[in-house]
Amino acid sequence: MPTSSERFHFETQGYLVLENFLTPEHTQRLLAALDGAVQRRRAKQPAGHKAVWPPKGPADLTHVNGAKSTRILNLLEDDALFQALLDWPALVPYLHAFCNQEPHYHASDAIVEDPVDFANRVDGWHLDGSDNGYRNMPGQIPLFQLKVGYYLTDMTQPWRGNLTLVPGSHLARAELSKEDREKREFFPGALQVCAPAGSAILFHNAVWHTAAPYHPGQPGRQMLYYGYEHPWMLANMAHWGYSKAFYNEKLTPAQHRYFHGFVFDPPEWRMS
Repeated sequence: MPTSSERFHFETQGYLVLENFLTPEHTQRLLAALDGAVQRRRAKQPAGHKAVWPPKGPADLTHVNGAKSTRILNLLEDDALFQALLDWPALVPYLHAFCNQEPHYHASDAIVEDPVDFANRVDGWHLDGSDNGYRNMPGQIPLFQLKVGYYLTDMTQPWRGNLTLVPGSHLARAELSKEDREKREFFPGALQVCAPAGSAILFHNAVWHTAAPYHPGQPGRQMLYYGYEHPWMLANMAHWGYSKAFYNEKLTPAQHRYFHGFVFDPPEWRMS
């Protein structure tokens, strides 16, 4: 279970870094799986393709940015290793402690970036979640979505596309100013998450965050993102991007609990 200090840090700062959460061997296998998924998806889409809804197949849910940079949406069906991370045993206690005893899957994606393609990245500070980050809710935004990021490449140094956030900003009622959101050299209080490959970063949906720019000579990044939410929330439209075979044949019985019952055929009763 999370320690009391980990709970305190997450509740007050809005994020938690778990270094070396995945073994080096596991991380390397995930990198190989991601390389294969990128090659398969890019082979079916032209340069510059953006994800489209509703998708006709997994390849439609792909952003092709430049010669190498790729973002894959709806990752679980691309490889059994990605599916296994959905309810990775070491992660489940954190999902229970920070999100819900019956957490539901929200979405997943993978990011592969070549710095050349993002030399002029707009910083893009944002919150996560539907309705523009649940910003139409009055007052402080609750935890509706727990994000989990996995660094698959070394990110111990800054300015290499690191996840960058404002600690404690999930407790703020004020909006981050447009001027601050557009600053390329980050304002005081912004923190680049520097951690080795295999690290997991958990953060609150209302934490202001972005990706750091790349400084010259820095390598690109590869990482995975998984999102979890409460079981009473409306299913993300991403759920309709998976095949019936994925739901009915590939998911384990335990993984069924991470989805609304109506995605299965026949539907499963989920009120217990």
